[in-house]
Amino acid sequence: MNINLTKFKKINNLPKKGEKIVVAMSGGVDSSVTAAILNYAGYEVIGVSMKLYEASKVSSPKTCCSGLDIRDAREVSKKLGIKHFIVDYKSRFKQSVIDDFIESYNKGHTPIPCIKCNQTVKFKDMLDFTKSIGCSYLATGHYVKRIEKNGIVNLYEANDKFKDQSYFLFATTQKQLKTLRFPLGYFAKNEIRNLAKFFRLDVADKPDSQDICFIPDGNYRDFLKKNSKSSFKQGVIETVDGIKLGFHEGLVNYTIGQRKGIGIGGIKGQEEHKPFYVVDINLESNKVIVGPKNKLKKYFIYLKDLNFCSGNSPKKSFKATIKIRSGMPLVDAKVSISNIKDNIGIVELDKPEYGVAPGQACVFYNRQKKMIGGGWISASEKKIS
Repeated sequence: MNINLTKFKKINNLPKKGEKIVVAMSGGVDSSVTAAILNYAGYEVIGVSMKLYEASKVSSPKTCCSGLDIRDAREVSKKLGIKHFIVDYKSRFKQSVIDDFIESYNKGHTPIPCIKCNQTVKFKDMLDFTKSIGCSYLATGHYVKRIEKNGIVNLYEANDKFKDQSYFLFATTQKQLKTLRFPLGYFAKNEIRNLAKFFRLDVADKPDSQDICFIPDGNYRDFLKKNSKSSFKQGVIETVDGIKLGFHEGLVNYTIGQRKGIGIGGIKGQEEHKPFYVVDINLESNKVIVGPKNKLKKYFIYLKDLNFCSGNSPKKSFKATIKIRSGMPLVDAKVSISNIKDNIGIVELDKPEYGVAPGQACVFYNRQKKMIGGGWISASEKKIS
């Protein structure tokens, strides 16, 4: 197999050959190939793995940054002949990501721990470590394109639309982007696995990690039961018209847009053949509100903690395409910055979206798939008549 490194070197704004570059190695195939291909291209690669939670609690192959994963990263580094460091960020990760995850559910929100990890441990602590060992560059295995022009760094959707991770990077700052590099943005996942086989890496067929790395079995409800008893206070399930249908065993068991597993049937004599969806979670009254699908229809999304990746806020009002979930297609919208000082904004959708949940992110792009920025969803509502 011959590797053509021409596009790899140019399109990702990589430094000059021979420069030192840290690679964040999670133990998965993407970060392993990132290290391998940079090493192959002539850089002085230093692998760094973060220890984020206790290995004894993890037995799944679909994790990252666990004991097993760190072992895999160490073996890859050994095979490549590069230095490998392990940094212990368990305390920081618990405070910034795990505790935030628990608190969000206690508020009736739906968190995204991957973005919180990028905001804190990965792109703050890891960048500090990179500089502490005399490196000016940190590379990761994210699927996103980085293009720098006239001193401004912009992020674009990856070529592989099924693996694109730009959504998870909306909170990245221009200062961080000056140091960060993302070599995989123009590659497809199958190409990365083929490269792993070319470099004879044992992780070539390793499954991709899941979104919530510290909950390896995917059962976040059991995790919350062990870590937050307040998440399971019994309350009422009622319709949007105030009709009481039953009881729930904790708001944490429900998300906006949920249809299955609500634990109720239809209302006799009232559209009993139409399914119910969770349309609201009322923290103050500890109620789950259900209704027909059209009650999920939202045109306005309210945002907080806006961030614009290029470092400059656009016009107070601008057209964009947006995502409210990583895997969803881009949809047309108008973004208005209602308060620049407090980083608050409103998104008005051209067509309604369903299942808009507080705690999720709303990310803006232009027609060229360049990420403009984004914010955290605080609320949403129907179109005002």
